[in-house]
Amino acid sequence: MHNKKELESFRKELRNNATPAEAFLWKYLSNKKAEGRKFRRQHSINNYIVDFFCPSERLIIELDGSGHLSPNGEEKDARRTAYLEGLDYKIIRFENKMVFENLALVLMEIKDNFGWKDK
Repeated sequence: MHNKKELESFRKELRNNATPAEAFLWKYLSNKKAEGRKFRRQHSINNYIVDFFCPSERLIIELDGSGHLSPNGEEKDARRTAYLEGLDYKIIRFENKMVFENLALVLMEIKDNFGWKDK
């Protein structure tokens, strides 16, 4: 279910070609910088590759660029979200520009979702 071998080269390509927003946020999530939680980037769950994943929290963070704002992009995101939530994961989304314009709020929302299963 996690990190399928057949998606390995695609995951690696995504990590090596991260968007500016992904690279910027990763600086604040890597090496357990978010309250000691370990995050993985470009992690696959079944056939979906998520931007960031915290296994201990079952938390997925997705960063959305302009491609996600089209009707087709929104429909794909809705199917993906429903599927992953059906597997008992929590998904939070941010527009790329929010990471740059209001990082403190993004990090606060991420941390506020720690322990979501207990709330």
